[in-house]
Amino acid sequence: MGVVNVTPDSFSDGGCYDTPLKALRHCEQLLQEGAHVLDIGGESTRPGSPAVDEAEEIARVLPVVREAVKLGVPISVDTYKPGVMQAVLDLGADIVNDIWALRQPGARAVVAAHANCGVCLMHMHRDPQTMQQAPMDGDVVSQVRAFLDEAAQALVVQGVDPQRILLDVGPGFGKTVEQNFSLLARQAELLDMGYAWLAAWSRKSSLGAVTGLPVEQRMVPSVAAALLAVEQGARVVRVHDVAETSAALKVWQAYDRQRPARAGKAAPQAAA
Repeated sequence: MGVVNVTPDSFSDGGCYDTPLKALRHCEQLLQEGAHVLDIGGESTRPGSPAVDEAEEIARVLPVVREAVKLGVPISVDTYKPGVMQAVLDLGADIVNDIWALRQPGARAVVAAHANCGVCLMHMHRDPQTMQQAPMDGDVVSQVRAFLDEAAQALVVQGVDPQRILLDVGPGFGKTVEQNFSLLARQAELLDMGYAWLAAWSRKSSLGAVTGLPVEQRMVPSVAAALLAVEQGARVVRVHDVAETSAALKVWQAYDRQRPARAGKAAPQAAA
């Protein structure tokens, strides 16, 4: 999943793609580099970022989505506002990617009413303005699991097929560096919930904390985190550096096809 930030203030590429033309050229570039999904966002949710009103967000993302849906790949829109969700789904967007896990009034109803859109539910402690002022306490894995299970079940009881639901532990959203890496190391513990998982570690501050690298130099740590997340069962990786991540994943896939069957996994049977 390639990131397309149509914003002036995102933490790593704010202002780079803040016009429809620049954003669409970036979409095309990411597809050439190997992206399978495009995730378009019109509001920065970095720690401390101010909220954007609905009209402004719609003005930013709709011109891009209107053209991006013609590119032949699933289009995701990173938003928590029900009005934006409805507008982009009406244009043909395929996925709603919500940092609030549909907790905003009316958001769940928009997704539940749609016949087949996908939805990514992310865990966030508090809100973007305050989340890093007082991060979570206690066992982060059990808390994230309980939160996301409740959010997913709230959709399922409204008739949404579980196969439409993707979950994201939300690295950096109200968690300490240690908690973020605990979620990565223990991600496999969450797989029995029955949903697919998205990993969104790209260029995050925790990677900077352990490497000392500024955001513009975090490509290698981001690729490493993506590979570790896939090793732990992630089905989708949301990244800025698509070409490098795609190349690394091809190496991992070649390796994974050749290694002995994992514990508890039956070895492939020879053809009769």
